[in-house]
Amino acid sequence: MLRRLYHEQPESFAFTPANQAWAEAQITKYPEGRQASAIIALLWRAQEQEGWLSRPAIEHIAAMLDMAYIRALEVATFYFMFHLHPVGSVAHFQICGTTPCMLCGSEDLIGVCRDKIAAEPFQLSEDGRFSWEEVECLGACSNAPMAQVGKDYYEDLTPEGFAAMIDAMAAGEVPRPGPQNGRYASEPASGLTSLKEFESGRAPHNASVARALDLGDTIKRIDGTEVPLAAPWRDHGANHAPAPSAVVQNEEPVAITAKGARPGGAVPAPESEVTKTEERGKAGSAPAGGTRPATLDGPRAGKADDLKKIKGVGPKLEKLANEMGVYHFDQIANWTEAEIAWVDDNLVGFKGRVSRDAWVEQAKLLAEGKETEFSTRVKKGEVY
Repeated sequence: MLRRLYHEQPESFAFTPANQAWAEAQITKYPEGRQASAIIALLWRAQEQEGWLSRPAIEHIAAMLDMAYIRALEVATFYFMFHLHPVGSVAHFQICGTTPCMLCGSEDLIGVCRDKIAAEPFQLSEDGRFSWEEVECLGACSNAPMAQVGKDYYEDLTPEGFAAMIDAMAAGEVPRPGPQNGRYASEPASGLTSLKEFESGRAPHNASVARALDLGDTIKRIDGTEVPLAAPWRDHGANHAPAPSAVVQNEEPVAITAKGARPGGAVPAPESEVTKTEERGKAGSAPAGGTRPATLDGPRAGKADDLKKIKGVGPKLEKLANEMGVYHFDQIANWTEAEIAWVDDNLVGFKGRVSRDAWVEQAKLLAEGKETEFSTRVKKGEVY
């Protein structure tokens, strides 16, 4: 099914302070170089805040996680849990239309949506409170037909029951999620055929429904007031790394952490490793190995080369190189093996990147006015 971004986009996106704190905490769950693993959590949080995912939100999160925009867009467009269009302020109904649900009456549920909400998918109801769409399989085939609303599944639906459910939500009620025909979970509709001795002692609701009822949020979006917003894993256990500060590495995320910091310690001190690296490079302190290359106090004629045309250099790494006094392709092109070793050792958080990504070979071509396959992609806007 084709999924495209909405044709009208806001100019910008920013997390609320509470959601920003939550997002930064989520990033610390992952080890150095793996911050992109938080992509789904952060996209979901942005959607919960705004109601849908806009392009500025996707790009903002990609920047936070130091991912190429296209990588974040791939995730957002792949999963139906992400709404790429504005949706109803109260509820957005995702009707499963895959074969089992279709055979059990999903088309009738879509008919209810057309009658009670809007004639077309993603078209808001007149009061702006509801919207709907048909989606691919949601994995509740034994409870077909079903619909997902927010965080919950409503299963074993009938057209009449579904219409009543929409009316209840319009009246401010939150219908109980889960099976709607009296089933406990996904046992045979005719009743249990085995393990009947456990039927009398079980809880009133299955675990999923019970949890939804305990939380009492169901169709309510996350608003940043949830507890806890902290990151307890940062302060407990020896196997957790301290909080990283993510930086861009073109299409590959990396992180800067306090050099020599021990896992399980407190969050690194406010002084960033970028500052430390700058002090090492400009103060002329002794390098751990190799020879420090010649550097400049600023770009020639006030105009630096676009170092991002070198594969492996992203905006943050370009900034770090500039802070070390490296602004031009010919500087990199002339590095000796000893100078490469020095830079490799002093790019904290990026150690070994000059050698691994063959900066010098690329820089030689770029310094001569030639293009590489990667720099050509950058010029075309295919790489951010």
